[in-house]
Amino acid sequence: MKIIRNRAFRWVLLMLGLAAIIALTGMNVFSLYNMRDQMVEDEQQKRISQLDEIHQTIGREIYTPMQGLGKLELKNIEIALDQSGQLPPQVIDVIKKTSDSNIFTDLYYTPYATHPCKANSEIYKYNSQLEQVFLTPEYPEMICDGVGLVRTKAKIRLNDIDYNRITKIEFDDNRTMNIGLINVEENRIIGYFTFIFNNEYILNNLVSPLLAEYYGESEETGVIAWVYNWASKEVIATNAPDIEYNRDLVDHNEPFNHFFSNWVIKLAFKQTPIADAYTATLIKNLFVLGVAVLFLVGALVFMFLTAQRERNLAQRQASFLANVTHELKTPLAVMQAAGENISDGRVTEPHRLKQYGQHIFNESVRLKGMIEKLLDVAKADSGQTIVKPAPHKLYGLVQSYYEKNKDYLEAKGFEVEFNSGDHTSVSMVDSDSIETILSNLTENAVKYSTDQKHLEFYVGSKNDTVYFSIKDHGVGIPAKHLKNIYNKFYRVEDSLSAKTKGHGLGLSIVQNMVELNGGEITTQSTVGKGTTFKVSFSKFVKGDTSLKADDNQPSDTNIIEHSDYV
Repeated sequence: MKIIRNRAFRWVLLMLGLAAIIALTGMNVFSLYNMRDQMVEDEQQKRISQLDEIHQTIGREIYTPMQGLGKLELKNIEIALDQSGQLPPQVIDVIKKTSDSNIFTDLYYTPYATHPCKANSEIYKYNSQLEQVFLTPEYPEMICDGVGLVRTKAKIRLNDIDYNRITKIEFDDNRTMNIGLINVEENRIIGYFTFIFNNEYILNNLVSPLLAEYYGESEETGVIAWVYNWASKEVIATNAPDIEYNRDLVDHNEPFNHFFSNWVIKLAFKQTPIADAYTATLIKNLFVLGVAVLFLVGALVFMFLTAQRERNLAQRQASFLANVTHELKTPLAVMQAAGENISDGRVTEPHRLKQYGQHIFNESVRLKGMIEKLLDVAKADSGQTIVKPAPHKLYGLVQSYYEKNKDYLEAKGFEVEFNSGDHTSVSMVDSDSIETILSNLTENAVKYSTDQKHLEFYVGSKNDTVYFSIKDHGVGIPAKHLKNIYNKFYRVEDSLSAKTKGHGLGLSIVQNMVELNGGEITTQSTVGKGTTFKVSFSKFVKGDTSLKADDNQPSDTNIIEHSDYV
């Protein structure tokens, strides 16, 4: 019960560790993506905030020439016009600076009493060459709209007792800028200035350069800026003339400003170089994080599996110590009892003395076998196993073992066969190692054969290898255990192995001996039908497949007949 609790506790710790790694990894991935998105969003907000700088720049270009107009004594305008038909010199100075800015094409002044929307009306037009104003009945219709707009707004301001400015500015879309002149002391309107915008200059010499300055080439900055006239439904300026406007691409809309109410600036954000850099950094971070997590998970799983294997090995070693102690005690107890009976003189009859002596001999042989097997394992673990390879016919080594043990195996009730498809091939092997390999494989076959006691030894060759196989018709080995049967102390857990004496060392010794001799061992097994162990070695003379004819060589028919042994 304690072992089960410890096993469950280890699994719980493993699951908690993996869950913690997954959670931390998820948090880091989320943080990395969030950081990347935040950086991209900050970059986009920076681009959007630049629209304010564009508006302020254009506003300065429009308003700067008119600085000082709001500080003039405006009531002198009416007096000057009545006396000389001209505006006062200080007003002309402001108008001249505005006219020189190229923002406007023409400038008009409409007295308060004049209604430019009525037929045959005359208003004042500024002549930049003469720096004077002249009455003219010819003026654009947009003057009517602009004056009407500012007249209405200025009248509203007159009703505001807190309003104390002498000008009221109104823009008629992107056509005109209109300034209402207010006599604050008398609370009345004097007249209206109308400035007609030079849209071509504004777009080509002001707006487009600003777009290029702030947003550059769209391929480089990843930002597309369009100035869109929603009234005419057309793009009037852009930093990406090769890219057709598409409303689905737009990520941000912002009115141009109050002085160009028909215009809207639209921004589209493509994959910018900064975003590409952030993405590249994100990918690198994710790669490093992924590698670190894989190493961490791998280390955790490795430690867990290692602990499991160490635990299983410790359990098998404990079981081995218990079994070997018991098995060592058994022959010693028999030998001790037999020796005590003989030494005490209790047994005097010759046949009983022989019987007791046979017991002592058999148990000593058994004890010697167990000790030698333990010594073989100890030598293999310490790397002290010494092999002396020499050219040997594998057929002769297997035949010799077969002849020496045939009677013993038949006495155990086994039907034994020995066949060969190769009598002549030579391998560089240690004969003692082959003896040990055959002995352990045969011992296993004897242990795990139940009703069908039949063993088949076979020697054959294929290409540049020569091999022998031992096939039994015993209980077989389940497929899931095949990969572990060569591990020390490993035994297949079933009812037969529980009743069969053994320590799980034989096949470990076999594999070590095979590898020391440069060979290879393979296993084929079917539960309930038996197991075949095949041990292969390289031929000493490559490509030699000829067989010398002799009386003991089997026919081709026998070779084919016994090919199923391998």
